[in-house]
Amino acid sequence: MDTVAIIPAAGYGRRMENPRPKPYLNLGGRPVLAWTLQAFEEHPEVDRVYLAVAREWVDYAQNSIVRADNFRKVARVIAGGKQRQDSVYCALKELPSTSGIVIIHDGARPFLPSAVLSRAIEIAKSGTGACAARPLTDTIKRISDLGLIEKTLPRERFWAAQTPQVFPYRFLWEAYRQAGNDGFLGTDDASLVERLGYPVKVIPGSPYNIKITTADDLRLAELILKYGLWNL
Repeated sequence: MDTVAIIPAAGYGRRMENPRPKPYLNLGGRPVLAWTLQAFEEHPEVDRVYLAVAREWVDYAQNSIVRADNFRKVARVIAGGKQRQDSVYCALKELPSTSGIVIIHDGARPFLPSAVLSRAIEIAKSGTGACAARPLTDTIKRISDLGLIEKTLPRERFWAAQTPQVFPYRFLWEAYRQAGNDGFLGTDDASLVERLGYPVKVIPGSPYNIKITTADDLRLAELILKYGLWNL
């Protein structure tokens, strides 16, 4: 059975304060999205990639990124939805039911280490979901509506989720179908799978696997690229 990647990249990134959507911003002379796709093009365990972008950017993504960079693993560029969850669901509907493992990775995370992806795929093949994440290092405070501290939480039990998030196809399909039926909007893919009781294991991500959301993130990404840090 195939290992398939879904790359949701339909967001506009309002916090970037740039009229151009963040997947198409320049990073080292290429669109951010091109760096993301390259990680999957080069990974030996990924068979196909489904890219979900905003409807008005489908032709640009197909012609100026996929064809221009000769990304042969991209099986389809499809129109995504209003929410990230909608975009992933649109892509899931295009996958054959014989798919084995499904990887979901944000289009605006251009620095995915190959080792992190390999580990997540390995876990998913064993029948458990996998979620890349980073342990929190700051002290965590729960506050009231007035901004007063209510409690200090044990940070050892808290991790910040990243992507990739990787699942057996049947877990993910059932989770998305049920979320659609229930009108449930999750904060990430793992949250949809978790609510059905399926196991999801956290694996160490990378401090350089950043999601480009603001102008400061883009400046940090330029430094990460300059020094080749993400695969260390």
